[in-house]
Amino acid sequence: MSVSMRDLDPAFQGAGQKAGIEVWRIENFSPAPIPKSSIGKFFTGDSYIVLKVTTNYFSYGRFTRAWLKYSTPGDQTTALKTGALRHDIHYWLGKITSQDEAGTAAVKTVELDAALGGRAVQYREVQAHETEKFLSYFKPCIIPQEGGVASGFKHVEAEEHITRLFVCRGKHVVPFARSSLNHDDIYILDTKSKIFQFNGSNSSIQERAKALEVVQYIKDTYHDGTCEVATVEDGRLMADAESGEFWGFFGGFAPLPRKTANDEDKTYISDITQLFCVEKGQANPVEGDSLKREMLDTSKCYILDCGLEVFVWMGRTTSLDDRKVASGAAEEMIRSSERPKSQMIRIIEGFETVTFRSKFDTWTQETNTTVSEDGRGRVAALLQRQGVNVRGLMKAAPPKEEPQAFIDCTGNLQVWRVNGQEKILLQAAAHSKFYSGDCYIFQYSYPGKEKEEVLIGTWFGKQSVEAERASAVSMASKMVETMKFVPAQARIYEGKEPLQFFVIMQSFIVFKGGISSGYKKYIAEKEVDDDTYNENGLALFRIQGSGPENMQAIQVDPVASSLNSSYCYILHNDSSVFTWIGNLATSTDQELVERQLDLIKPNLQTRAQKEGSESEQFWELLGGKSEYRSQKRTKEPESDPHLFSCSFTKDILKVTEIYNFTQDDLMTEDIFIVDCHSEIFVWVGQEVAPKNKLLALTIGEKFIEKDSLLEKLSPEAPIYVIMEVGEPSFFTRFFTSWDSSKSAVNAWKLIPKKTQNCQKWWNSSCRTFNALAATFESQNARNLSTPPPVVRKLYPRSVTPDSSKLAPKSSAIVSRSALFEQRLKTPPQEPSVSKPPKASPKTPESPAMESNSKGKEEKKENENEEEKSMSSRIGSLTIQEDAKEGLEDEEDLPAHPYERLKTTSSDPVSDIDVTRREAYLSSEEFKEKFGMTKEAFYKLPKWKQNKFKMAVQLF
Repeated sequence: MSVSMRDLDPAFQGAGQKAGIEVWRIENFSPAPIPKSSIGKFFTGDSYIVLKVTTNYFSYGRFTRAWLKYSTPGDQTTALKTGALRHDIHYWLGKITSQDEAGTAAVKTVELDAALGGRAVQYREVQAHETEKFLSYFKPCIIPQEGGVASGFKHVEAEEHITRLFVCRGKHVVPFARSSLNHDDIYILDTKSKIFQFNGSNSSIQERAKALEVVQYIKDTYHDGTCEVATVEDGRLMADAESGEFWGFFGGFAPLPRKTANDEDKTYISDITQLFCVEKGQANPVEGDSLKREMLDTSKCYILDCGLEVFVWMGRTTSLDDRKVASGAAEEMIRSSERPKSQMIRIIEGFETVTFRSKFDTWTQETNTTVSEDGRGRVAALLQRQGVNVRGLMKAAPPKEEPQAFIDCTGNLQVWRVNGQEKILLQAAAHSKFYSGDCYIFQYSYPGKEKEEVLIGTWFGKQSVEAERASAVSMASKMVETMKFVPAQARIYEGKEPLQFFVIMQSFIVFKGGISSGYKKYIAEKEVDDDTYNENGLALFRIQGSGPENMQAIQVDPVASSLNSSYCYILHNDSSVFTWIGNLATSTDQELVERQLDLIKPNLQTRAQKEGSESEQFWELLGGKSEYRSQKRTKEPESDPHLFSCSFTKDILKVTEIYNFTQDDLMTEDIFIVDCHSEIFVWVGQEVAPKNKLLALTIGEKFIEKDSLLEKLSPEAPIYVIMEVGEPSFFTRFFTSWDSSKSAVNAWKLIPKKTQNCQKWWNSSCRTFNALAATFESQNARNLSTPPPVVRKLYPRSVTPDSSKLAPKSSAIVSRSALFEQRLKTPPQEPSVSKPPKASPKTPESPAMESNSKGKEEKKENENEEEKSMSSRIGSLTIQEDAKEGLEDEEDLPAHPYERLKTTSSDPVSDIDVTRREAYLSSEEFKEKFGMTKEAFYKLPKWKQNKFKMAVQLF
């Protein structure tokens, strides 16, 4: 579409260049920008245009960075620095806005889209019937005010507060009348001094939680956060004081009727989907038995009428006038059929929504290359006019960016191989050596940001049998259930492993065949050859990965066609070992080959082969030369995350997408799914029933089958089950911010009152000991969530320190510990108090009782202050003494070379304190390995010292 800048409204100049929300109100048939302080305020007599700019975090490149480089400093937001921009345009129509204003908003929306490059999705929003996407921009709700610009803003500005009644239905909050109160909905009564939330007896917990957010919004917005809030439960009648006060505003209590449908509730529903072609302002039906993508012509505009939804599809080469005419025809179609609440969605060819594509029986998604290059050309021309050299931007490939694992690699790993209905624990040396015909269960405990986290997962080989897969899932689920559903759970298929899995395994090898009873039984029944790996037989391995902490050796068929110029390979038989280096392989790939050789064939001389200069013996082992690929294997790309709420009944999964989601959208009573295409995360709230928690993995599998976003999800995509309170970093990264204390509060609420009281006493007893615990942590304690900067032990394990060799602590700490132990021996007994008779509310306490109570409170406060002060002094004293003792002790120790001190040394030093290997290093070698002096090192907390020691194999 060719668009002249002269045709665009000046109000749209510079719009949509940074993430956020921009709003215009229609004034005198022109868009007028709304100041940021007024965004979210709507008037019933007005029409608005709302532009939402979001960042596509997972698809950006050099072009976006060039835009950032030459944009104004104010536009260089954090969101822009991490991705390309995506636009959604909405025009909102108040219930009493004029048709002229509504028509202007519709036309100006088309112009705004043209100004942004013609890629935005455009939505028609009607007051009280807005789309979920639109409402997500203004959480928790929007409450339109009376009046509008046409009436001189004669909205209510009275001196006295006017009492209002609202009903909460889903995410809609609308004014309501007393005559329509019922048992199914939740109502909010906003009075001058108090806000009442009336919970219908049939309303859900989720609806009540949403209404509570609205109550808080009204309190903060219209009462400056100072009024009272009261909850009225349906059925309390007048027995409760607040219920009586609530019903007093309606002239007293009256029985509530059953909910009945009214005009506001009625929506136009049609089972018929009809396609129209717009020509010369007329919508003409398109004949056809079914809808197919081929029916849409790129030079025309179409209307797809689905009843509640009306889509306007605009071809890529259509003019601005054609698009305006098509939009007007759709508006007229909605008006003439008396369904003003129908949603109209306008889309551009190549940027169709999932909902639109789902209406067609067949849809072949065409490439967006032409459109993308066209849009890039426009922006490049704009930059060129500003004097920027844009040469090379158009064809520049996006830079390679190393993905992050978001999991600590220094944890403790256990692996079991599934053998029929049982699992066999593997030795540490076999933890990362899997067979393609087997299934495995792994448990990985690692330090999280605030506590130790656990991941329990299953791995299914490509050749594994279904019975052992089911057995693996069952046993893994029981392990999670035994641990009170605290660990995260993962289901992983060979060939679809996520980065987290590779980082956990580090040096991962997949052999052909299998050794489980299920696999052996299968090949015997099918009478097929057993190709299980034999270390003395012929085998070819493809080497891949990004570094020592993430490298894999995958056994492939020993034929020339298995080679790929982008990789390195290891080929061996009983007496020979060859390494093959592809012409497109990197230096990192070559380094990984050498490392994997030590694990696969460590004791034979290697013969290196460079692609193009191979020996005859090499080709003979592969059965002769043949064609092979040169393109690197690609994994499923990670896309922008989408959050869905779920309901799963009678084996039927229903999902609803939550737009612009935050942590607060996760309800503790429900199950949610985060879909980022390459991986699926099923989040399970604390208050979900245990039987439903066990169905979480099944829900994830059903979600993949459903493929709500029509993204062709792989049935073997990794699925994670994440429990509330135990959210790992590789899950929380999808949220703009994450506060773990919110989940902790929910968990505390679930604990019975009696248990809470015991816990409070225990916390009081432990408060003094917290400072000591930080110092006396076991030597495997860690507190970092990112891998160390240097190579560590392949399989770290927790080590129990020799208590006889621990340095003596100060007498003050020992004394305090003794007091703590004595206190634990005599826990307070909960007194059994008989229920006292009801006392008159006017009966005052006696002076003696008041004095006694006041004295206890003062004594308690003094004890708390004393404990806090003492804990602070102890913590500071402990670190200082540790540092002093560490330096004093090392002065008398002999120096030894690092190669003899490290835990993997072939010639270890004898007669040393193995818990303090670092103390035997010379000052120069210590600084080289640790990057700091010994004095600085011993000032660190014990857990941090151990972390550094582990990284350099001195732990």
